[in-house]
Amino acid sequence: MHLKMIIDDAMMKQVLGFSTMTSHWLLFGLLVAGCSLAFASDPSPLQDFCVADQNSTVFVNGLVCKEARLVQADDFFYSGLQLMGNTSNAVESAVTPVTVEELPGLNTLGISMARIDFAPQGINPPHTHPRATEILTVMEGRILVGFVTSNPQNRLITKELQKGDVFVFPEGLIHFQKNVGNGYAVAIAALSSQNPGVITIANAVFGSNPDIAGDILAKAFQVDINVVYQIQSKF
Repeated sequence: MHLKMIIDDAMMKQVLGFSTMTSHWLLFGLLVAGCSLAFASDPSPLQDFCVADQNSTVFVNGLVCKEARLVQADDFFYSGLQLMGNTSNAVESAVTPVTVEELPGLNTLGISMARIDFAPQGINPPHTHPRATEILTVMEGRILVGFVTSNPQNRLITKELQKGDVFVFPEGLIHFQKNVGNGYAVAIAALSSQNPGVITIANAVFGSNPDIAGDILAKAFQVDINVVYQIQSKF
C-alpha cells in the first residue's frame, strides 16, 4: 500500500507538471496572438496627437512627430474635397486622397479618406490597398463595385450602388468601381490607415520598372508574348 501511494504521488506530480507546462505554453500562445493583433494595423497613439513632421529627415515606420508646442489648427485641416477631380485620362476617373501626406494630423490615427470622381463609364481600375480596409459611400450617381476573394476560390463579389449606399472592401483584396450611370458620379472612401497605399494591378504588372520579363507574363496570362509587349507599351 505504501509503495502504491508513492507511485500514485509521482504520477500526480507528472500530470500536474505537464498541466502547468501546457498552461504556460497556452498563455504564451495567447500573448503572441494578442501582440499580432495589436500590431496588425497602424499603431495606436501614445499621446493626444502626433502631427507628422514632414521636414524631418529621420526615417521611421510612420512619420516623426512634430513638437507639440509647434502644432497649429492647420495641421488638422484639409480643404479641397468639394472640387471635382480631373477625369480626362485613360480610365476616366480621378482620386483625390487625404492621407497623412496631405493632412499631417492623421499621423498615428489609423484613418484616411479620398474623393473619387467618375466620368460616364469611367472606372477606378482593379487595385488593392495593402494596409487598409476601405468603406465607400456613393454621393452621386450609380456605381458598380466589386472585389475578388483570395486563391483558390477567386470569387467575385459585386453590387450596383445608388446614391447614399455604402460598401466595404476588405483589406488587401483586389477591388474596383465603375460608373454605370449616364452622368458623372462621385464617391467618398474612408480607409483604415493613415497611409493605406495603393497597387493598381495593371500598372504594377505591365508597367513595372524595369519591366517584368515578357515570357513570364505570357505564361502567367496564357497569351502570346507579343500581346504582353503590346500591353506593356501602354504603361
